[in-house]
Amino acid sequence: MSNPVFTHSQDQLRQLAQDVLRFAKEKGATDAAVEISEGNGLAVTVRKGNIETIEQNKDKGIGVTVYLGEERHIRRGDASTSDFSQKSLQDTVEAAYNIARFTAEDDCAGLPDADTLEMHPRDLQLCYPWLISTEDAVDIAQRCEAAAFAVDKRITNSEGASVYAQQSHFVAANTRGFMGGYPYSRHTISVAPIAGKGANMQRDDWYSSTRDPEKLARPEDIGRYAAERALARLNGRKLDTRKCPVLFEAPLAAGLLGSFVQAVSGGALYRKSSFLLGALGKQVFAPHIQVVEDPHIIGAVGSSPFDEEGVKTSRRDVVTDGVVQGYFLSTYSSRKLGMKTTGNAGGSHNLSLVSSLTQEGDSFAEMLKKLDTGLLVTELMGQGVNYVTGDYSRGASGYWVEKGVIQYPVEEITIAGNLKDMFMQIVAVGADTLIRGTKRTGSILIENMTVAGN
Repeated sequence: MSNPVFTHSQDQLRQLAQDVLRFAKEKGATDAAVEISEGNGLAVTVRKGNIETIEQNKDKGIGVTVYLGEERHIRRGDASTSDFSQKSLQDTVEAAYNIARFTAEDDCAGLPDADTLEMHPRDLQLCYPWLISTEDAVDIAQRCEAAAFAVDKRITNSEGASVYAQQSHFVAANTRGFMGGYPYSRHTISVAPIAGKGANMQRDDWYSSTRDPEKLARPEDIGRYAAERALARLNGRKLDTRKCPVLFEAPLAAGLLGSFVQAVSGGALYRKSSFLLGALGKQVFAPHIQVVEDPHIIGAVGSSPFDEEGVKTSRRDVVTDGVVQGYFLSTYSSRKLGMKTTGNAGGSHNLSLVSSLTQEGDSFAEMLKKLDTGLLVTELMGQGVNYVTGDYSRGASGYWVEKGVIQYPVEEITIAGNLKDMFMQIVAVGADTLIRGTKRTGSILIENMTVAGN
């Protein structure tokens, strides 16, 4: 990238990486890995039209991993620095080396096998710098919040509106021939208005986040929608305890997909701390559910040509007709399980949950009709997921729906079930798809859950 964006070029980062690996070998390391990164950004927050915070960041860092010993007798040491001088690189390598000398041997440690590494990374166009001025960022945040206040006089307060712009780049390399890196960006506009007064107050929020600032939603649209959400929650009621269908709004449905990823990730599996142990090849979701991972979508937030270890990524079917086809494994966890890495060190890449039953017209309104009479959940609270048993219990708020029409907001309730049952009881997935982080899904309708209220 050009100097106005970053202080160092990709070539300069690559040279630093080569220097680190050379120092490690000269020190006596059996193997070594390094990641060098640099980034800059701006974060602005306004509240009630006034500037609350302005933060500018300009960061850089080097992380070094040194391995000592041969197969099944490997010791590992890690060290880092933000100083790119040659002496600092040597000192950091030495620190990692000395740590490795005194750590216990681990028969699964070590670099990825050479044949799993991505030696020719493709350009996925992941960087769209937003060199916005502080004044312009403040203006966007103020417009976003002002649009929220303009919706209704009952919007009485705000937790603030924020604009965040960040662009970074990195190079990763190891002593088995891998070297790769690329620039990337992530930009966000968000707002959290408050409706009502006194004991009858409700907040909600909304945001838009993309790599390309040109694709961000209009700040006025974000503010208006967030205000409408907050207003709709006023005068919430409680519910008697009951069992009923539950419709998870798309942003929350992405969290259900995240729970699945957590349960079939290598760390949880080899520690035997997952309710989905031995799920490979078994029916876990309803037969109409498909989960696809595609790391190579141009410009997408979850795209990457290789994982955090340099292992090549690839498109794959994780769940087909409800049956689990693959886990999410790093090199280390795959060795612990006696399997092969799936290129998921660092997490999933552009994961989509879809239903073969979904029609193009299955909008959010159509999903309410499919819910018929039950609970629409729009906010979850707490961390009530037990990944060992699958038990699921979360504080919630949302809306009671009858005959496909929202009747009134509800609050101070708890929804409970077991993820095994919830996954199997997915009745429908909406076409109202939304991307949250690296996950994409529409709203998800669960056939039956316990709703605890008064």
